[in-house]
Amino acid sequence: MLDVLRRVIQEVSRAGDLQSVLEIIVERVQSAMQTEVCSIYLKDKELQRYVFMATRGLNAEAIGKVTLGVDEGLVGYVGERAEPINLEDAQNHPRNRFFEEIGEEPYHAFLGVPIIHHRMLLGVLVVQQQQSRRFDESEEAFLITLSAQLAGVIAHAEATGTLTLKGRGRKSARFEGMQGAAGVALGTAVVTYPEAELHNVPERKAVDIDVEVRNFRSAVEKTRADISAIVGKLTGRLPPEELALFDAYLHMLDETAISGEVVEQIRTGEWAQSSLRKVVSRHIANFEAMEDEYLRERGADVRDLGNRVLFNLQSADTRKRRYPKKTILVSNELTPADLALVPRSRLAGFISVRGSGKSHVAILAEAMGVPTVMGVEELPIELLDGAPLIVDGFAGAVISYPKKEEKRYYDQVAQEEQALVEGFEVRGEEPCYTSDGHRIRLWVNTGLMTDVQRSLDRGAEGVGLYRTETQFMMNDRFPTEEEQRLIYREHLQAFAPRPVTMRTLDIGGDKALSYFPINETNPFLGWRGIRVTLDHPEIFLSQVRAMIRANEGIDTELRIMLPMITSMAEIDEAQRLISRCYREIVDEGVEVEMPDVGVMIEVPAAVYQANDIAQRVDFLSVGSNDLIQYMLAVDRNNAQVAELYQEFHPSVLQALNHLVQAAHGCIKPIGICGEMAGNPSAAVLLMSMGYDVLSMNSTNLLLVKHALSQFALAQGKSILGKVLEMDNAYLIKNFVDEEMHKVGLGNIVRSRRYG
Repeated sequence: MLDVLRRVIQEVSRAGDLQSVLEIIVERVQSAMQTEVCSIYLKDKELQRYVFMATRGLNAEAIGKVTLGVDEGLVGYVGERAEPINLEDAQNHPRNRFFEEIGEEPYHAFLGVPIIHHRMLLGVLVVQQQQSRRFDESEEAFLITLSAQLAGVIAHAEATGTLTLKGRGRKSARFEGMQGAAGVALGTAVVTYPEAELHNVPERKAVDIDVEVRNFRSAVEKTRADISAIVGKLTGRLPPEELALFDAYLHMLDETAISGEVVEQIRTGEWAQSSLRKVVSRHIANFEAMEDEYLRERGADVRDLGNRVLFNLQSADTRKRRYPKKTILVSNELTPADLALVPRSRLAGFISVRGSGKSHVAILAEAMGVPTVMGVEELPIELLDGAPLIVDGFAGAVISYPKKEEKRYYDQVAQEEQALVEGFEVRGEEPCYTSDGHRIRLWVNTGLMTDVQRSLDRGAEGVGLYRTETQFMMNDRFPTEEEQRLIYREHLQAFAPRPVTMRTLDIGGDKALSYFPINETNPFLGWRGIRVTLDHPEIFLSQVRAMIRANEGIDTELRIMLPMITSMAEIDEAQRLISRCYREIVDEGVEVEMPDVGVMIEVPAAVYQANDIAQRVDFLSVGSNDLIQYMLAVDRNNAQVAELYQEFHPSVLQALNHLVQAAHGCIKPIGICGEMAGNPSAAVLLMSMGYDVLSMNSTNLLLVKHALSQFALAQGKSILGKVLEMDNAYLIKNFVDEEMHKVGLGNIVRSRRYG
């Protein structure tokens, strides 16, 4: 039974559509369990009825036509109880009902299993037999496992709108993820996918069938040439029987085999990439369903061949991708490079299947002001290309094929959000003061040149965090010192004479370089931040020299910040290298000032050594994103524990308050540059603690400025005093939000993702 189960699951995972999946399930189950009937009923949520969707043994003409009430018959009974019902003599059960329309005979044996996904009942899987029998535990377990597999497929179909019941066309579906960047967006999905990964290729209609066929055949010929070259190199080094594998590859590429099938698929109107995926997937499924172990393993060879052809197909496809006016970019895992794919004028939103709202790419998306939803793990993106979508960055939700009323509602939300922001635009040029005249500096976090003008327009008084890693992540190699100098200089000139804080290269964790892979079991507790650059002083020295040289002749206060500091030794070593760079540059005749050097407080070890650190550096800056993660032992990229990532956790607030006291005790300025600074409610507490600088993305700058202007410093300190006595994060947040409401800031609390 286990072998049958494995093969069924493989077939299901590679089926092209939901109806094919249902047919596979009923056919294989009937055969494996040697029953007379296997049927599937799916629940129509709108009608609140079960629809007869697939069968082996009953009237196939009734499929899609016959429905049952949710409380009717044994099928309804299974759904009500949400557990398997196994009956030896179903005829005598009080809930039994005979449905003549589907051709039911007086079957005695009955086993029904609910199809459940994320606590939602989707349908019922049933097997029946005329002869009285009680299905055993292994058979019941077999059906339960299959129903779980089927549940995921049905949920996918609902999400994409491809599930049709009673012939009603595509249905609107809502998918839950995590809040990435605030805002809502209505637009058209454009799926981006990694190169040469066949299973990630999205379905897409062919614009020109002849061009698709031509591109595919060109890719096949290139693959043939590649394989022939490999054979030439290995001849004499491998025995003939091993080389025969490559002959098999070449035969599979014949027009009478895989190539011909792909061309036929393209002729149906589908582009070459997804046509290749479908054909190769069918062949893989056929191999993996074979009894012989050697033949089953040949499925891996077909997959390899398919990826080889795909690679050459992608290389040959030089067509420039066209983006709709309101593009919503959808990816399995968004990268910083993806953020720059779409022209800003056509970009409406981002969706990522993986990642969290606190991941690096989500932070960058928020800095760009693009509504984003992360961690939508159940979203079948291969079927979404070109679909109408709504991105709800406030609730962390995605709606596919939205209804008219959903579109109207979100249009209104978008207009209200725009009106809210526009109402604060007049405050852009004004410094930030509390209602009783206390001055607080608001800076920005940046890393993209596209964000510079937006930051300046909104009144940014400096840069609290310039993410230098962004340039590294968008390259396919380490940038040269001169390349770095030019881009740093561009930012320094743009913000002059405002201070600019440049963080040295901060990679590791969720920030990866494709050309410098770091493979670790626990990357957030591994080789990242200052640990990497001190181990590679050539990278550190090149970057620091580029920063210092970039500031030549510019009236800007350059500040260099060290990430992920955990010990005094790291500070001492970094400062030694920075001083060396400065001396060498001055010796060359370049007139520049020695930059201030500061430390980013991100780990508990640095919190407890804050006094010692402050005595060694020019400034401190708290990176609240990582500090919260490390203090609460919460991986900010893990959707399972996302709710435990709490900015208002008592221990976090106590640590932040301690850091201000430590810095000011050494007469050193301290700022905060994590996402917490851009939360208007949290900003009130940070201002009251005494933080000299709040640095945030430009999107939230005006909101924070407006919020702080509504409070007096004394009022904020009173709120802070009460908060520091509380021991529950939820109570603290509710208390602060209530105080925001009292001063007329309820609209901000409601509109931002923090509220």
